[in-house]
Order: sequence, then C-alpha cells, then structure tokens
Amino acid sequence: MNTTTPIFIVGCGYLGRRLGMRFNHYFASQPETAPHLYGLVRSTRHVQDLQSAGIEPIVLDLDKFTRKQLLPVWSRNSVLFYFAPPPAEGESDTRLHRFLTVLPEIPQCFIQISTTGVYGDTGGARVDESCPVNPHTSRAKRRMDAEHISRVWCTENNVRRVVLRVPAIYGPDRLPLERLRSGEPVICQEHAPIINRIHVDDLVEICFTAAMNTQISGIYNVSDGNSITMTEYLRSVARLAGIDEPREIPLDEAQLSFSPEYLSYLTESRRIDNSRLLREFGLQLRYSNIEQGILESLKASRKP
Repeated sequence: MNTTTPIFIVGCGYLGRRLGMRFNHYFASQPETAPHLYGLVRSTRHVQDLQSAGIEPIVLDLDKFTRKQLLPVWSRNSVLFYFAPPPAEGESDTRLHRFLTVLPEIPQCFIQISTTGVYGDTGGARVDESCPVNPHTSRAKRRMDAEHISRVWCTENNVRRVVLRVPAIYGPDRLPLERLRSGEPVICQEHAPIINRIHVDDLVEICFTAAMNTQISGIYNVSDGNSITMTEYLRSVARLAGIDEPREIPLDEAQLSFSPEYLSYLTESRRIDNSRLLREFGLQLRYSNIEQGILESLKASRKP
C-alpha cells in the first residue's frame, strides 16, 4: 500500500472508527504522507464520531445510492474495507453485489469481513481454512454468498482480496453486561457450544496489517485462540464485572425461553484455528488471554 492511497471504510461503525484511528496514529509523525480516510455510514448520527476520529464521513444508503454520489470522492487504486452487513433476510448479499456494480473506480485492495459461521457446526472439532464450508443459518449463507461475490469480482478486476472470517467481536461497550444484570439464564455447561471470539483491538490490528502488507491475500480465520463454551465466557464476564453468575438451565428449558435467533447460536460448536493468520500476518495478539481482554474492556467502557 502506498502511503498516499485513499482508504474507504464501508460500514464505518464500531470497528471502522477504531481502524481509522489506528491509521491516523500510525501516520501522526508524517502527516504529509497520511492517506485520506473516508467512512461510509447510513445515518448522520455517526458523523460527529467519525470526524472526531479523523475520518471524513460519507452518508449513503448502500441499497439506494448512485454512482454519481460517489464520483466526487472515489479514487482509483484505493484500499477498500467492506464491513457492511448483508441484508437482514434471504440467502444472498444483494447489498454487496449492488455496491460493487455501482462502484465508480476499481480499488487496489478489497478487505472484507466475513464470519466463521460459514463452517457451520463441526461438533466442536477444530477448523482451519482448508475445511469445507457448510453454513446452516441464513445469516451465514448470506456471508458465504458475499465471499463468492467478492471472489468473482476481485478475480475479474485483478484486485488483491483479503477475507477475514471473524467470530464474535468483544471489547469496550461490547460486553453482555445488561443481559447478565437482568438475570437471564445461560445454557448448562454440558450442553453449551464451543465459541470463538476476538477483541476489537486485535481485529483492528489485523485489518491494518492486511492493508499495509501487500503480500497478504486470501481467506484467513480470525480468533484469539480461546475456544471456550458460551457459558464459560458469560460466567467470566459476570465474575470480572462483579455481577452474580448466571443461572444455568438445560437445553430443553432453553428451547422454551430463548429466542429462535439466540437458539440458532446454540446449535453450532467449533474451534477456530488461527495459526495461518498469526504466521502470515506476523502478529502477536494483545488479548490471547480472554480474561485480560474482558478486564481491559471493562476499564475502557463508557457505559457503567
């Protein structure tokens, strides 16, 4: 990546704002070479947050915008981070397909957030990038479709492509504190699925490295390396936050009280192998210890 290359972050929210701050911090000592940062958001309520992070906001509805709206700012050979979620329904990412069709210029690099959910349920077995995809839920099928769309488009246009298959993201103001304080129960440990997570600060560094190192391309599993059950995670958050640990209930009771969407997360269990990511990115994660990550998240949270 050339230092003057403009950077566009599509879906510039919780992760994107922090990524913009990472770029600004890196180039603070050499502002004349700093890339111009643009953040595409759907609502004006995020404009002030982006401006305070040194990101120029572009307010666009990705399902309705026109090429003419992007022409004044869009540059060829930019770095494009695509963090926008697929539509809420269906099994196709029509939003990404439309975006790439309308895009005025071809970027030099396309960095996309996907999900480890594309692997489906492996019964707790370890999965690396060579494992077959087998998405079970509609949301995972939409992400799988998004990967297919970007693969075809990047191949046709000779664009370096990096797909990050990301599990649940946690960090400041992204801990389930309200749920725990409300006394909502959790699935009992023996029935709880194995889950994977990544601290937002580590994910920011992964995204930053993907842009800066032009040798990186392809699909990468993202994880902090801690494959624990959902119940273990929730109990750790409660204990470290000084909240009563949640009551555990059996699976049959959970099926009567939990929402269908939440139950869908309980049907998939897998251990994400992040060894390729660590090896090729040359990274050492800050929060490979999940309890340290929870503690730092609690300290940095704005919400009490």
